[in-house]
Amino acid sequence: MTLKRRRLVRVPASSANLGPGFDVFAAALALHVELDVVETGRFGVETKLDIARDRRNLCVRGFARLHPPERFTFRIRSEVPLAGGLGSSAAAYTAGVLAAAHMFELQEDLLGHVAALEGHPDNAAAALLGGFVIVTGGEVTRFEAPDGLEAVIVVPRAAVRTAVARKALPERVPMADAVANVGRGALLTLGLATADFSLIGRGLEDRLHQPYRAHLFPQSMALLRRAREFGAIGATISGAGPTVLFWTHADATGAVVGRLRREAEGWADVLRAPFESQGADVRAL
Repeated sequence: MTLKRRRLVRVPASSANLGPGFDVFAAALALHVELDVVETGRFGVETKLDIARDRRNLCVRGFARLHPPERFTFRIRSEVPLAGGLGSSAAAYTAGVLAAAHMFELQEDLLGHVAALEGHPDNAAAALLGGFVIVTGGEVTRFEAPDGLEAVIVVPRAAVRTAVARKALPERVPMADAVANVGRGALLTLGLATADFSLIGRGLEDRLHQPYRAHLFPQSMALLRRAREFGAIGATISGAGPTVLFWTHADATGAVVGRLRREAEGWADVLRAPFESQGADVRAL
């Protein structure tokens, strides 16, 4: 008799860089990818999303990292915008890796596997662990968002491929810009640790990746520069863009959403996306 194993995995979206923390800082967001893996005796991918339905599928590739996928059907749902800088690929890889590890009781370095597939560990760490993460030298430090800190995202309908955004970065940056980002990153970390929203706002400024990518998403950058005008604490390009993450105080979030929707009408969607404490979750069905 065939054992019909089944696992349901739920993984949060993530925003990386967080301004000055290029490839180091990330946070989980309350938008999710759900993967239902069922041992059906045949391979298949079932989804309404515009994604690959063969072995190129990222959830399947994550699963295949630990176990052959031939006898399994993968049912995929997602709230995470594709190609927007919200960690959709990291969430998909995480879902697949975690499903296989849990189903076959494998003791594996999950972060190592997802980071190898993804190419960098920041989104992977946030997707797996939830909360805020700082990734240095392969080690992850995780902590919670302070009470009252919320997020609103503006997702342009015109996507920018991550590979294109990466190519826009120079091989070298001015020393003054690197030093400025170290200082801003320290302010952001201290602000998050002490719930000092003024420090958080000061710590969001970036001089290493956002200026070099500005020409790829000028409307996003124009909104970012007006963040305080809209009532936000500040704003950052989410990952490689073009999504903009607006950092808000809970009391101001509703007003910020309303103002942004008026500004983004016709070219972008505005969503509440609270910072997510819960990381990837898997259960047997």
